[in-house]
Amino acid sequence: MALSKLDNLYRQVILDHSSHPHHHGTLAESTQTIEMNNPTCGDVIQLELSLEDDVIKAIAFDGSGCSISTASASMMTDAVMGKTVAEAEDLIHNFSELVQGKEVKDEDSLGDAAMLSGVAKFPARIKCATLAWKALEQAITDESGKSVAHQYHKE
Repeated sequence: MALSKLDNLYRQVILDHSSHPHHHGTLAESTQTIEMNNPTCGDVIQLELSLEDDVIKAIAFDGSGCSISTASASMMTDAVMGKTVAEAEDLIHNFSELVQGKEVKDEDSLGDAAMLSGVAKFPARIKCATLAWKALEQAITDESGKSVAHQYHKE
């Protein structure tokens, strides 16, 4: 497949996730909730998840953001659904490395999120792509499970 056709496919998948995000909305019951925003561009995410026996049984997000932020949140929810907290932490790490242009050993484990590797060429967009992933990281490491609102400033 020619490079331009592959780039077009990637763009289409990103636009589809942005226009029709997966796991968008709220959960009836959640064990972890967090709100996080990126003040440099205005992206905001409210993330809810339900952990049961250290497994992500349900996850949903709401908020407002650019197409990269929304698509990344949609892709992230697909990638971590049904995963253990440890597996989710590995995916968070791999995604962060990927969008910084670093080589990732198991890129396929990220699913559609691997298509965001091109964000590395646009440093200002890295925070957009990683906002949902940082929110997930905070949610699964916060033992209180309470909603935490804070700004996301650094990579």
